[in-house]
Amino acid sequence: MTSLVAPGTTAPPRAPAAREQPQARGRAPELQGLRGLAALSTVVFHVWQQYCTYDAAGSHPPIDHPYVGALISLEVIDLFFVMSAYLLTLSYARAAIDGKEGAVRPGKVFLFRRAIRILPLYFLAVVVVWSTRNPTLPGDWRDLVEHLTFTHVFDRERIFYTLGPTWSLSLEVAFYLVLVALGPLAVRACRGLRTRRARAALCASGCAVLFAAPLAWIAYAHYVLGVPHTNWPVYFGPQARFGGFAAGMGLAVLLTALGEDRGRLRARWATALSASALGGLFALSLSSDPENFAHTFYHPIAAVLWFALLYATLRIRREERRQTRLHGLLRARWVTAVGLISYSLYIWHEPVMLWLDASGLLPSSQAGFPVAVLVVLLVALAVGTASYWFVEYPAGLLGRAKDGKGKARDFYPG
Repeated sequence: MTSLVAPGTTAPPRAPAAREQPQARGRAPELQGLRGLAALSTVVFHVWQQYCTYDAAGSHPPIDHPYVGALISLEVIDLFFVMSAYLLTLSYARAAIDGKEGAVRPGKVFLFRRAIRILPLYFLAVVVVWSTRNPTLPGDWRDLVEHLTFTHVFDRERIFYTLGPTWSLSLEVAFYLVLVALGPLAVRACRGLRTRRARAALCASGCAVLFAAPLAWIAYAHYVLGVPHTNWPVYFGPQARFGGFAAGMGLAVLLTALGEDRGRLRARWATALSASALGGLFALSLSSDPENFAHTFYHPIAAVLWFALLYATLRIRREERRQTRLHGLLRARWVTAVGLISYSLYIWHEPVMLWLDASGLLPSSQAGFPVAVLVVLLVALAVGTASYWFVEYPAGLLGRAKDGKGKARDFYPG
């Protein structure tokens, strides 16, 4: 090999390898990949529901195998809740525990950014889908009003009307309001505590209370009041489903308390924890039957397991991050690409599926379920991609209209 050092000189010492910098808030490709896989799973699950048949003997899935059914029916909505709460709580956790209050946006700025993130696409989809199903006025005007005000989650009859999966957005909006109210209170309460450990303990205690409250409600509704699981507002409302958000808030507090280096996992331990969490989720889905314990407390238990999976994903040692198959999958370009359009895919896949079915473009028999999955995925991904670039992305640019303090930016200074 030819030397790159001039004769008679000494080669300079090698510079130490650059340490991998932590990912920017919310930019971890693994989280984007998880969103993508969760969105794809949601599409497959709803096609599965579409191809189930029902009679006096109960439901009959398109593939009558318990393991296949458990895998496809493994609900991922709690993963969305945990991830969303984790990302949005991070700044408050850092302000409360580490005193980095400059990282917290004012409440009006936070809500403005959340609004431009979800409202333009959501309102557009609600109006378009409602209009096609109510061609003559006044139509089911109550359904339209409830969806536009995010109150359809409290209506037992209309909770799944128009855009079925968007009941979860009602909970997202409720979480935003709770976070804006409680986040600053937590920061203020922590100012009077001298030690970092005490501040972390106070924040963790608050998250534990927020997680325990839905557990108590579910137990009271099921075992004391005897409310059946088909009373959707009782078990789908924020009073029952806030546990997923509380778990995400707890994860933000935990990772902030640990700092940059503590609690890091070797690749083999991260893999073991991930496998245990996924195995637990599969076992939970497999054992869940209407009104049994696993079914009644499915979502709080799932939130804890998603918490564990996210911890293993985010706290693996940086130098070993590329050594696990799961991280390789989550960083795959096609998976992160789906993650990028996951919100649009989530919004449009059900009306796309119903339109394809009504147009006779999907197989009519249960045997055609695999073909239906492929067709719906291809069309929904195309629609989701167009929706992202023509609706979501341009709407997101509105965020540049205000600075970090909520003041209008002057793009044409004198």
